[in-house]
Amino acid sequence: MLRRSLLLLLVACCVSNIAKAADPSDYLPRRSGHSLYTGDMPAGVIASTRQAMSYRQPVQPYFQPVRFHGPDGVRFSLAQYGTFGEGESNLMAGLMIGQVYRFRVSGIPRAEGAELYPTIEMVDRTYPPPGLATTYPIPVNLDEDDILAALEGRLVTRVIYLEDPQTATPLAEGPNGPVAIDVPEYQDPLEIADLRGRTVAILRIGSLAPPRAEVLKSQFFFGHPSWAPIFKPNP
Repeated sequence: MLRRSLLLLLVACCVSNIAKAADPSDYLPRRSGHSLYTGDMPAGVIASTRQAMSYRQPVQPYFQPVRFHGPDGVRFSLAQYGTFGEGESNLMAGLMIGQVYRFRVSGIPRAEGAELYPTIEMVDRTYPPPGLATTYPIPVNLDEDDILAALEGRLVTRVIYLEDPQTATPLAEGPNGPVAIDVPEYQDPLEIADLRGRTVAILRIGSLAPPRAEVLKSQFFFGHPSWAPIFKPNP
């Protein structure tokens, strides 16, 4: 049985100095007093259910910019029809809200040849100023502790949320974005994130590998959802 290691990641408000920036409070969910979701639900259940029950109607297809980053040498690649391309150390792509994506982590330090296949569940989107969506992507930062725990057979869960500006915790960001906060195993990270703001994505990192049987691959890759490459200009 996998041992769970729960992590909470804060996503700070994108911009506070731009006049046309949307107020994140406008997009916070309405509190019902009872949570319908828990962090241990299967990948895809929360995103698809929230899309179906969205209070913002109609739901328009949207590719949310997401940036993947990890320790030096680690490379990320998204699945495309069951195969992975050459990885990037600082991958950014547009992922569709309501979908679950399988990606590959390779080039792991001190673990030559080892690979991980986490999932990122896109629960909701952010609302940056017009034209700045790729400037403020959702950050997916893997640290060495995450990778080591997964290689040891444990399940690591990170809930990524946009803070409520009225109750945001004043924490300094790290060099690669927001810093993760550990959550005890007896607490539900999704519930804590929903109390502090609006959940936008759920990252799950385990030791699961791609199946060899073709009949199982569609399920492993969650139906092969489409994604949009985002090409970054050379510095």
